[in-house]
Amino acid sequence: METKNIMIVGVGGQGTLLASKLLGRMLLGRGCDVKVSEVHGMSQRGGSVVTYVRYGDKVCSPIIDKGQADVILSFELLEAARWTEYLKPGGRIVTNTQQVNPMPVITGAAEYPQGLEESMRALGIDLDAIDALSLAEEAGSSKAVNIVLLGRLSKWFDFTEEDWLEAIAQSVPPKFLELNKRAFALGRNT
Repeated sequence: METKNIMIVGVGGQGTLLASKLLGRMLLGRGCDVKVSEVHGMSQRGGSVVTYVRYGDKVCSPIIDKGQADVILSFELLEAARWTEYLKPGGRIVTNTQQVNPMPVITGAAEYPQGLEESMRALGIDLDAIDALSLAEEAGSSKAVNIVLLGRLSKWFDFTEEDWLEAIAQSVPPKFLELNKRAFALGRNT
């Protein structure tokens, strides 16, 4: 199996790290060699968080360079736009349309950029944008955005829905399992 590269990007507190661990667990369970590397930045202050997930028959390094990501999974629209140079030609961005204001916007020093989806599409990017926050709330918790996005991501993989649900069951507390299954289904089937 050829090595594949996935970047998971977002803002601190959105659940990107759990998503990367769950994805890694699912890939390991399917017999892949997996390397995961987390880059936190100012995650505790709402800053950018990036995780690299690489998998295949034999993966030597966890790092993804510019132009190498097959998929960027983004938890926030501006973060999707910020990392486009890492996407390889023919790659895909799966993004939440939610907008989380960065500090310069909060302080009034800047405005949140408008037209980000259109700008990325104008670059020829295959963009799959969904309102994951609304779907997570429909599932029962705004904190399930990460699972909604994994459900959406799963549409672009050859792994079965059962593979993903097994990884979810192994990764979340039992009392939240049904909520997370609903969130996954909403992301996958919307």
